[in-house]
Amino acid sequence: MYQPDTQPDAQTAAQSRDLVAENEALRARMSYVMEQARRNHEIMSRHQAFDLEIVGASTFTELVGTIFRMLPIISELDTVTLSLVDPDADIYTVMYKLGVDFEALPDLLFCEHAVCLGFESYEGERLRPRLGPYTRAEHHASFPHPPTGLQSVALVPLLRNKRLIGSLNLGSTDIQRFTRALGTDFVEHMASIIAICLENVISNEMLKYMGLTDALTGVYNRRYIDRRLVEEVARARRQDYCISVMFIDVDHFKSVNDRVGHQAGDDVLREVAARIKMELRVSDALARFGGEEFVVLLIDADLAAAAMVAERIRAGVVGKPFDLAGGQGMNVSVSIGVSALDDAACELPIEVVAQQLVALADGALYQAKEAGRNRVVRAE
Repeated sequence: MYQPDTQPDAQTAAQSRDLVAENEALRARMSYVMEQARRNHEIMSRHQAFDLEIVGASTFTELVGTIFRMLPIISELDTVTLSLVDPDADIYTVMYKLGVDFEALPDLLFCEHAVCLGFESYEGERLRPRLGPYTRAEHHASFPHPPTGLQSVALVPLLRNKRLIGSLNLGSTDIQRFTRALGTDFVEHMASIIAICLENVISNEMLKYMGLTDALTGVYNRRYIDRRLVEEVARARRQDYCISVMFIDVDHFKSVNDRVGHQAGDDVLREVAARIKMELRVSDALARFGGEEFVVLLIDADLAAAAMVAERIRAGVVGKPFDLAGGQGMNVSVSIGVSALDDAACELPIEVVAQQLVALADGALYQAKEAGRNRVVRAE
């Protein structure tokens, strides 16, 4: 009986199955590639939006806040910290005096020397990011408050003109997120943009600070204290603490200029400012209000506490003769009026309260001068 040859049919079926499997594999691969392309486009779009945000930041707080707010989300990170090199605490001091609330920025870190960031430098080579598994012993300085389960980290140098200004520190609970074999072009590009923005904003803030500083004495000027007083009245209301104001006047300053000349008079003003600052805390603010007048803003100090500080200032000025150029010595004294925020001020507009605090201290100063000078009077 005749038997048909079934081998070609079986071969065709096998080939067909292979083609179907190959097509399915290709479709799966294409789907994967398209999904990766979609995901990469989404990531790039988010990072472009991030770049625009930080480039548009006009203040230090706005820039750093944007980094901490957006970067963990767009890069799917579990923690982001920022370390800045600040040898003489100039950045910290100026930003604090400009009103930056560092307690609200716990992931902003400062180090005294660039070497503390741990980047190895080789002759002729640029600094490279440090990627790898997280260990507390090695990375505690960069992540002082690490999230639970932190597994891998990337420490990316922030460079400006080959100078290390800080480090962008990225952390993930995924052990595979940052490995030593991972390419770093993307994070280095991101760090370069952040470094440029940081340098620009810090420079602008420094210039702003200089515009709020008295050139002769180095303390703040009236423009600064007027603005700061309004801010502190508002903050004192929110956080329920007291602030006080001193109005200080150098006694018989016109006769000082007449006796020793304007150059020596300038020396007296500088020394008075220095002696006042010696009695103040970092949180307090001293400004030259005009001529021989100074205003001090004391944070978290009631009238009694402010009067005690004022008395120390008065004693510090009068207690030691001023050494002037040419070997001249001169005794100088100051009169001080003190006022404090009271409960009745809570119903008034903030700007009005700020003006009243200065006016009350000025009135108390007038009483001190009328009573013979070289004394402290409270505005009760």
